[in-house]
Amino acid sequence: MNKLRNTFLTGYVTLFLIVLNTCYAIGQTAMINTQSRNTKSLNGDWQVIIDPGGGGDWRQVWLEKKPQKKTDFIEYSFDGGPMLKVPGDFNSQRCELTYVEGTVWYKKQFKSTLKSNKRLFLHFGAVNYLAEVYLNGEKIGSHEGGFTPFQFEITNKVKEGENTVIVKANNNRMGNGLPGYGFDWFNYGGITREVDLIETNNTYIYDYSIQLKKGSLNEVLGWVHLDGTQPEQNIEINIPELNFKYKTRSDETGLAKIDFSSAFELWSPENPKRYKVNIESETDIVTDNIGFRSIEVMGNKVLLNGSPIFLKAVNIHEENPYKGSRAYSIDDAKILLNAAKELGCNLVRLAHYPHAENMVREAEKMGLMVWDEIPVYQHIQFADSLVPQKLETMMREMVSRDKNRCGVVIWSLSNETYPGTPNRNEALIELTQKCRALDSTRLIVHVINTQGYNNNTFKVWDPLYNYSDLVALNEYIGWYIPWQGNPSETQWNVEFPDKPVFISEFGGEALYGSKGPTDEAAYWTEEYQENIYKDQIEMFNTIPNLSGVCPWLLFDYRSLGRMNQLYQNGYNRKGLLSENGEKKKAWYVMNEYFNEK
Repeated sequence: MNKLRNTFLTGYVTLFLIVLNTCYAIGQTAMINTQSRNTKSLNGDWQVIIDPGGGGDWRQVWLEKKPQKKTDFIEYSFDGGPMLKVPGDFNSQRCELTYVEGTVWYKKQFKSTLKSNKRLFLHFGAVNYLAEVYLNGEKIGSHEGGFTPFQFEITNKVKEGENTVIVKANNNRMGNGLPGYGFDWFNYGGITREVDLIETNNTYIYDYSIQLKKGSLNEVLGWVHLDGTQPEQNIEINIPELNFKYKTRSDETGLAKIDFSSAFELWSPENPKRYKVNIESETDIVTDNIGFRSIEVMGNKVLLNGSPIFLKAVNIHEENPYKGSRAYSIDDAKILLNAAKELGCNLVRLAHYPHAENMVREAEKMGLMVWDEIPVYQHIQFADSLVPQKLETMMREMVSRDKNRCGVVIWSLSNETYPGTPNRNEALIELTQKCRALDSTRLIVHVINTQGYNNNTFKVWDPLYNYSDLVALNEYIGWYIPWQGNPSETQWNVEFPDKPVFISEFGGEALYGSKGPTDEAAYWTEEYQENIYKDQIEMFNTIPNLSGVCPWLLFDYRSLGRMNQLYQNGYNRKGLLSENGEKKKAWYVMNEYFNEK
């Protein structure tokens, strides 16, 4: 057993180093757990130049040129212009930016005092979608992807005294982007999450993984990684509540193996127990609140801590419904998560991209399991030579940030992609294998909507189900597709009969308060939506190996493609709650179903 364990750890460490080296070559994967670092916030008011036409690049606005002689003039200036709050999307802050998909230039000044034996990093929680970052007129890097953190080391670039950061934030859709051109949510742009300066010692704790070994309820198998000039150090893991200490040592690459056991009180929705964990090296200390739990599939059941669990879930978009803006804060998270708890959920699917870390951490505190997802949503150009690397980068950045959050039980790697798309199968199968190599302790899922429905029978198939721990499917019977018989007589032909089945989306649209014929969809009535939910629940009883359901979705949310001006008015109306928090009739149907489960 020890030989097997050492082989696993050696392989894991080797893979981690390969991935880490790749990170440095591609981008700027961020250190984790910034909450426990020595930070200086750059949040607040930033000066901006609105540049939907893209003229700022050839004008080189990051240089902030000044007239040198009397005949000179400069056709740009941050001075005299508007201010925007960071974090925050730019669309909801100024009416002229409401529907902008383009470039906004941000500027912030900060003071720095140079310190010996210290390092300084500029850390972004997220910028949507393309970010180019300049410090004191010099480009220090760029990042693609609107929903994951990134950083740049600026130790040797800051000046004593005042410094200037300029960020080009561009949320234009890209054919080979993730997502691509088509997506059914509002494309909020800008610096949407926190910005911090992080000061560390010359050698600091860059990353760590502290979670239960797959299938175990008491054994932790992980690692700590140091970054800096003194990679070989003694390291201690300390859990004060358990009076537990574990000592290890990092090697010449800065990597230390972790392998210990303890009698943990396990995290669960009923008892979201977390422990204060101190990770200490000779030059750094980081504190985290970590829970321990096991999640796995055995046969056609999902097991949490070794016992079967039914996943009572709801889909959530990262939008504050009352403000019509991108959600990012703890208060935003509480609005959404408290609504999910009231519905009766034990899991939230954070669709269709990684939500803010505040959302993930608050869900874990509240006893909500989390489904984390990368923005692989319909019409992805898998055959584009750049897309496979983008897939891997976004997956890696999501896993890196959230791997110590025990509430996260699922990595979702795609939603509603199509088997006939060139290179789709090859790209996503390879991505799945890389994700399992990074983290084997969670479930990995691909969500499919290509099942056939004829003669009141579902034929469920897709090659990706061979690589997915759940048969996760989106179906909108009663809305996009009419019922073909009695819901209670639905038949299922599932090509993977030994796997758990999860209904990851279902539902229909209703405008809160809309009255009219209960049997006609065209009037967006609450009663029509209510009937869909009643019929769906009847159908659930016919599904073999059903492990959970997840209605689409919690709140009505903004989506430009929803153009029925009587009933939608720029909103997807499939919410169980309106954008004002009003409960539709279908909410009560779902609440009763979850309470009975």
